[in-house]
Amino acid sequence: MSGHSKWANIKHRKAKADEKRGRLFTKIGREIIIAARQGGGDPEGNPRLKAAIARAKEVNMPNENIQRAIMRGTGEIEGAAYEEMVYEGYGPGGVAMLLNIATDNRNRTASEIRYIFSRNGGNLGESGCVAWMFNPKGVISVEVPVGETREELILQAIEAGAEDVDDSDAEALEIKTAPEDLERVKKALQEAGAAITSAAIEMVPQTTVTIDDPEMAAKIMRLVDRLEDHDDVQAVYTNADIPAAIMEQVEL
Repeated sequence: MSGHSKWANIKHRKAKADEKRGRLFTKIGREIIIAARQGGGDPEGNPRLKAAIARAKEVNMPNENIQRAIMRGTGEIEGAAYEEMVYEGYGPGGVAMLLNIATDNRNRTASEIRYIFSRNGGNLGESGCVAWMFNPKGVISVEVPVGETREELILQAIEAGAEDVDDSDAEALEIKTAPEDLERVKKALQEAGAAITSAAIEMVPQTTVTIDDPEMAAKIMRLVDRLEDHDDVQAVYTNADIPAAIMEQVEL
């Protein structure tokens, strides 16, 4: 079963640019603030904070930014009070969409997200309309070419406790785990020399809808991009499965 993570990786390989780095730092900073506020500023005793810091380091977020976000979360310095929410809706073609939100103004955010949906062929739905379609899973993306190493990494992942390995992308593997097994599988892959591009708990659809029309794929990806560009949107999940061959044809 494949989904957003896989075709997001393809999209990023097509256009490796840094123009979104500042926005990414903002989103990770909010996650660190929320994690520190809920579980304290010590990452060893706060798994969510530890994961957020790891993600920050993966994208080369400066240490001073990380520490400042932790201090805002613990109240050592002043900062905005962010509230977490989940938005649900439908994209082009009726595909399900689930959004993780972190905002300091829920009314403004709701209005802006509703506008993005309506302008890009979708609509914001009621609470519970699509959440039941998704389950939390550990998702690890690994860049690896076809070859002997690829097979070895698949075996390493399975032996470490992976639930599923999607190798349909010639340049990458997408590995799914139970949420509690994410760190163990990630560590095993790192020890095997894997080039991990991302590792996080994501909302994975129970079933997917294959999108084999490039025009429809472009509409869905355009909506995903617009939503991801919004500062209050921490993550976007969908049950759309866009095959690599179709994704390569998409022009956004």
